[in-house]
Amino acid sequence: MALKRLKTFQTELVHKNPYWEYWRDRYSLPGGNVGEYHFVRTPGSVMVVPVTHDGKLVMVKQFRYLWKTESVEFPSGGVNAPSFLTAAKNELAEEAKLSARNWKLVGKFNPFNGVTDEKCNVYVASELSPAEKGNDPSEEFEVMKMSPSELRRRIEKMEIWDGMTLAAWCLAEKQVAKFTKGRQ
Repeated sequence: MALKRLKTFQTELVHKNPYWEYWRDRYSLPGGNVGEYHFVRTPGSVMVVPVTHDGKLVMVKQFRYLWKTESVEFPSGGVNAPSFLTAAKNELAEEAKLSARNWKLVGKFNPFNGVTDEKCNVYVASELSPAEKGNDPSEEFEVMKMSPSELRRRIEKMEIWDGMTLAAWCLAEKQVAKFTKGRQ
């Protein structure tokens, strides 16, 4: 059975900033009524799951403004580069001060499909080395390393709660296991 599709008859840009656009659609409801749908459009995002030579995961702790607390996450950010992979390389350098020789796309997801059209590409990065890249003055990071088993424990204790990090880990865990076999 095919689900009903709503017919959009008007789309309007409500607000735009350097990071996203806020849109409003008007659509026809059964019976002739009009509905409104508000959503955020972005150029996309990336999340990097960096794995060291000894099987540790590199994560970053940062202050999250809306929650007024610190959060432990994989390096990530919006796509403001010519490609998703270039954006991933930039985020790894900016947040974790690392570069990687080996990159593998392990999946894609939408972080909040009722609110945004954003697509997040998730990469596992390995063969890491130091990199220098300037930070955004509004961001500050503490780089952390942990084993996959420690990450799982911290998720179970609800110490790691960022939804994009949780989704990325679901996509990356099997690939990471190849690097960490026998090291935990």
